[in-house]
Amino acid sequence: MKEIDAKKTKRGQAFELWMNTPMPMVTLFKTLDVTQLVKLSRGHGYKFNMMMCWCIGKAASQTKEFYLLPVGDKLMQYDNIAINTVVSTKDGEINTCDVPFSEDIQRFNQDYLKLTQQVCDTCEPYNLGDDYMVIGTSALVQYNIDGAVNIYSGLYNNPFIIWSRYKRKFAKMTLSLSFQFHHTQMDGVHAARFLECLQKEMVIAYL
Repeated sequence: MKEIDAKKTKRGQAFELWMNTPMPMVTLFKTLDVTQLVKLSRGHGYKFNMMMCWCIGKAASQTKEFYLLPVGDKLMQYDNIAINTVVSTKDGEINTCDVPFSEDIQRFNQDYLKLTQQVCDTCEPYNLGDDYMVIGTSALVQYNIDGAVNIYSGLYNNPFIIWSRYKRKFAKMTLSLSFQFHHTQMDGVHAARFLECLQKEMVIAYL
């Protein structure tokens, strides 16, 4: 990552407006059609959560705002994106794991399985470091919830996506999620466009 002059970017005005506000985070809620994703997951033996993470990375990689992130009092630019997922560890607790995004779903799946297993076995988090703009995720798949708003500590400004169990109605399966982002990083229109792109990737997902 590298520091850039916010005034020389399209986020310059947002940087001035939102960097020092007490609550700069915005949350959008959306219900997505995950029918195709469920079918692909079952048909090819891939974990549904892995495919969710891959689609998130695929949509984010097409959204230039994801490559910028306010860190401290600076605006940083990144070349790479990673997806952070929560892992149940063998001691009965949870920990987090960064998985580097790859457009190749097979490579992403290999990294996902290897790294999440490592976190499960060691009970230690796996962090990729400062070279990646990390999108946080949390899957509450044991429960049915309508939405969630993440806490804001003032330390981490990364975007965060939370979802729960998908719902079935006849042959259609839907999933509700919440997407939290820092207003300096993007506006509501960019976030809504990302969620539309995410839905598109779920419908046209290929292997």
